[in-house]
Parts: sequence; structure tokens; C-alpha cells
Amino acid sequence: MTVDAVSREGLTIDLERPDQEEVIGLIDALDAYQKPLYPLESFHGIDLQELLQPQVLFAVARESGRAVGCGAVVVSPEHGELKRMYVDPRCRGRGIGGRLLAFIEAAATRQGCRRFVLETGIHQEEALALYERFGYTRCGPFGSYQADPMSVFMVKLRT
Repeated sequence: MTVDAVSREGLTIDLERPDQEEVIGLIDALDAYQKPLYPLESFHGIDLQELLQPQVLFAVARESGRAVGCGAVVVSPEHGELKRMYVDPRCRGRGIGGRLLAFIEAAATRQGCRRFVLETGIHQEEALALYERFGYTRCGPFGSYQADPMSVFMVKLRT
């Protein structure tokens, strides 16, 4: 575990490499869920090579050592962009997504990030509800994104 790791009630969250077989399985499950919901031009996931870049903080949630969730933040001078947030459907409803989100935000905040942004799809109601509970509000496109009727853009400022 790193100094940033958290452990509570059998759940540990830590920064890890995304190129582990078990974690790749989570990313593949996220893609398998999302890709049928949206046209190709509305899919904005980043690939494994992008997740391995030094400006990406990638976190994995584990129960009894088994990867059950993941998420990343791409830190830039302008903001931290949340990417690849996913919790195994068998483990949902227990607060894992919220703890993972809080961990990722805290890790990026320690690197000076104060503005967080994300893009998610309109059909991901659970994700939208999670982000709203954590203080994200809807906004317009940011960075290189264009307006897309299949996308929801959100922002959060931390002090």
C-alpha cells in the first residue's frame, strides 16, 4: 500500500497500475457496458496506454484482494478529468463508487488540482447521481470536447 491508500471495512483503495490482468478485466467490462449504449463518436473512454501516462492517477478498489472498482484522473494545469470510473455491478450499492471517487479527488488535490471535470453518458443514471451527490454540477463541454446530445459534462471546484 502507498501512503495514500485507504482501508475500511474490508475495502482497500490505492493507486495502482492499470495494466494488471484483473484491472484490465474491469476496464473491458466498462467498455462492454458503455459501447452498446452510445454511437462510436460519443464514446470518450481512454485506452490502456493513455492510462499509463505519468499525468494519470489510477486507483483500484479491492475487497479481499479482488479488484472490484477502478477510476482515474488525468491531471493537467487546467483541471483533473475523471476517466474510467467503474464498480463491478455485483458490488454496487455499498458505497464503493463514492469512496473511490473521494480517494481519486484527494490524490489529485494533493498534486494541486482544484477543478475537476468529467464527461459521462446520458444513459448512466447511477453515475450521474453519484457525481451530483459529490458536488458535481452540469456544465458545457470543456477541453477538446464538442457538444454532444449523448454526453453530460460536469464540473466541481475544491477549495
